[in-house]
Amino acid sequence: MAPKLLTDAAAAGPGPRGGSIRARVGLAAAPATVPAGAALAGAGPQEVAVIDIGSRLEPFVDDELIAEMTGVALRLHHPTPREVVLAFDAPWEGPISGYVTVFKDDDRFRMYYRGWQDQDDRDDVTCYAESPDGIEWTKPSLGLFEVKGTSENNVIWTGEGTHNFAPFKDANPDAPDSQRYKALAYGPLLAFASPDGIHWEKMRDKPVITEGAFDSQNLAFWDADQDRYVAYLRGFVDGIRTIGRATSRDFLKWTGTTWLDFGDAPAEHLYTNAITPYFRAPHIHLGFPKRFVPDRKAVPHWPHPGVSDGLFMSSRDGLHWRRAPEAFLPPGPDPDNWTERNMMIAAGILPTAPGELSIYWIEHYRHATARLRRGTLRTDGFVSLHADGAGGEVVTDPLVFEGRELVINYATSAAGSVRVEIQNGGGAPVAGRTLDDCPPIYGDEIERVVAWKDGSDVGAEQERAIRLRFALKDADLFAIRFRP
Repeated sequence: MAPKLLTDAAAAGPGPRGGSIRARVGLAAAPATVPAGAALAGAGPQEVAVIDIGSRLEPFVDDELIAEMTGVALRLHHPTPREVVLAFDAPWEGPISGYVTVFKDDDRFRMYYRGWQDQDDRDDVTCYAESPDGIEWTKPSLGLFEVKGTSENNVIWTGEGTHNFAPFKDANPDAPDSQRYKALAYGPLLAFASPDGIHWEKMRDKPVITEGAFDSQNLAFWDADQDRYVAYLRGFVDGIRTIGRATSRDFLKWTGTTWLDFGDAPAEHLYTNAITPYFRAPHIHLGFPKRFVPDRKAVPHWPHPGVSDGLFMSSRDGLHWRRAPEAFLPPGPDPDNWTERNMMIAAGILPTAPGELSIYWIEHYRHATARLRRGTLRTDGFVSLHADGAGGEVVTDPLVFEGRELVINYATSAAGSVRVEIQNGGGAPVAGRTLDDCPPIYGDEIERVVAWKDGSDVGAEQERAIRLRFALKDADLFAIRFRP
């Protein structure tokens, strides 16, 4: 098996995430049909995992579905920098503005962030902006608070919590309309609620989470797969900044903090976390922590030590994470991004055009030009299964699916290709669905239906244990999905 790019965390084992089912089975005696959740009969020298993926999207952000790779590796992709979408230039904002949160809300995009001029003066406020497309952002005049001598501003909160106010729209179907938007802020963490995302109140005066350090962007959201609220927060373990998790049924009573498991990834200062369920595959959580290297100084005259970049990590249970060792978002050639605490990725991933995702990050922190930049990736384009011009192959673990067509998100060179074979659970090719039956697929498409010589219908293989074999040449495979 080829070396893998992403660091493997400890195996999470069976869990509730998105209906994923892993049953340890003897491969040699696998029957043709696998009832969901049932262990396969028989025993054999090699144990494998049967995974029920149903019809959900499976982006290749990890090796969870992969049994073998030859000449193929997981490749981390990087955002393409686009325009500066927001300058922190209002009198109530300034060079140490930050901790940005974005999310899609029906026909608009919302943004929340800390406005702060001077670290020696606790005049920080929570600001709001909105956009119809994720590109052109406006700061509405809300008239809610008088700041710097005027109420003509975009401030939605002052006082406790302004340092790190992190809202989300609550997807809990049982949440009352008066609490459709929620937030965690301050430290220890206070709970806030709002009916409209603009007018906020504390849900109670007493903190709801007390175990942690909190001097960071502490996030929460409703996890439909786990049927509970999940919070990711900052803390220290052995003097290293790291990330913890707590859960709650009602947003007020929370479990104790559990520190995330990064397997054998090196201990690094993770200043923020920017964790979010990937909206196209919510059984997978993605994180974009800011890695802080405190003992480096790239700009000699700068008074503060430390340099930063953005990382990428993923998890299927929220506790065990695979973290890429290389930077997802390096500082680049701009010297003002090589001063401390830059490249802080905002919480939230926005779909901004067909085939395009947008993320946002802080540049020029502590400089008069402090700003927020947008970057783009292709849809599902965080990590791919990649083969160079010599070619390579990938074989999955046994899968159970629902659907009649296999759809792939892929890109090749002009001479490259993708071919797909369906095998039974024991690894034997299915008649009519072999590599030789699959004409080479080439191009660059977010959704391409795989077709063999006699068509694309794979419905006869539903509810059976199958494997997928991919032959890649100068190609990237980003995601797969079975659909009706």
